[in-house]
Amino acid sequence: MNPRILVVDDEPVAVKNLAYALRKNGYDVTTRESGTGGLEALHSHTFDVILTDLRMERVDGMAILKRAIETDPDIAVVLITAHGTLDSAVEAMKAGAFHYIAKPFRLDEVRSIVANALQLVQLKRENRALRAQVNSGLHLNAGLVTQNPSMLRLLETAQQIGSTDTTVLISGASGTGKELLARYIHTHSKRRKGAFVGVNCGALQEDLLANELFGHEKGAYTGAADARPGLIETANGGTLFLDEIGEMSLAMQVKLLRVVQEREVQRLGAQTAVPVDVRLITATHRDLRAEVAAGRFRQDLYFRLDVVGLHLPLLAERREDIPLLAFYFLRKHALRMGREVDNIAPAAMSLLLGYGYPGNVRELENLIERGVALARSKELGEAELPEALAQQAIHTLPDAQGDLPSLVQREEEYVRYVLEHCDGNRTRAAQILGIDRVSLWRKLKKYGLAEGEE
Repeated sequence: MNPRILVVDDEPVAVKNLAYALRKNGYDVTTRESGTGGLEALHSHTFDVILTDLRMERVDGMAILKRAIETDPDIAVVLITAHGTLDSAVEAMKAGAFHYIAKPFRLDEVRSIVANALQLVQLKRENRALRAQVNSGLHLNAGLVTQNPSMLRLLETAQQIGSTDTTVLISGASGTGKELLARYIHTHSKRRKGAFVGVNCGALQEDLLANELFGHEKGAYTGAADARPGLIETANGGTLFLDEIGEMSLAMQVKLLRVVQEREVQRLGAQTAVPVDVRLITATHRDLRAEVAAGRFRQDLYFRLDVVGLHLPLLAERREDIPLLAFYFLRKHALRMGREVDNIAPAAMSLLLGYGYPGNVRELENLIERGVALARSKELGEAELPEALAQQAIHTLPDAQGDLPSLVQREEEYVRYVLEHCDGNRTRAAQILGIDRVSLWRKLKKYGLAEGEE
């Protein structure tokens, strides 16, 4: 459905010019030539943006602004004023108006302001819908929050293999949620009543990791005053999750291979092994095939672990999840901190949507947690986000192959981004880019984006 615009002005020529310019942009425009008619239109129709003259007889623009906000808090109202009433226009903005336009106005200015107003309205409505989804628990899968089609298919696969004892290898960059996916598999398995035991293989030295995994007998080494079972035994009947398996030494890989093959574990200092019944899920940010080829990972163990491989995408590859995740983390940390922060300002959401997230979902959560801690109202705004975010918001990551892009590639991506941000409005895009329309047209032609006119 095309955006719906209401134009209210007691000057027929102004109404005609505005309606013509806006309809040319594909908007569904309703016009009224009095404030009373404007109120009647509000009563019988829904609109996204209202352009109304401030000074009209009987019912003025302030009355329309008040009624519009009462009817729909997300609607954007733009006031049209004469130069002598600019002070009143400023007061109207304090009362909730989106912007004002001074007469005589330029049609390209009107179109730019309306495009920005529509973007704000869309963000507000999306935010409201996302908050409702998070509050109702939709898309929440053991902490995995997504509406991305590839992620939903991944979760479907994980659920299917959950009922089996198949060994799973989860790959993905740091911060993408590998442990959450492992827990999701566990909760959908026949072992869900058993323990989920996780350990980061890259966080411990080899001796400490061996002790943690296999346990020890009394007197196995100096200081071992009592026997202690390892994590493998602790996970008996449940799931053992070994994160960053690619960091495990070759010596430890040999010991783990025996556990996988023989389904038994031998404590340090013990003479005999004990049987164990565990489901093994491993994860890594490394390419284990390359590690095998380089001699840093045992091929026989790799084939034992990679029975079913699941790959988690970068957050930058599932950008539609950013708003949903942001509201999920907002609710999570607001509840934890006892803060009444329940909304994200559209300007702040725009920054979050434009950022590249080298730290993936974990970095987004850190940003939201910081914002909740610093928020001075019920809304998380730009001021609560790091200043560097806006400077780094456009594609801070290498490409999918891990290569650094050329300056020409980044320019093309940024031009595309700004044009999309402005809904194809080239005048507005040129203003943001700091160039004239002719220069913008040359760049669009260069990158194959010049088809059609604004």
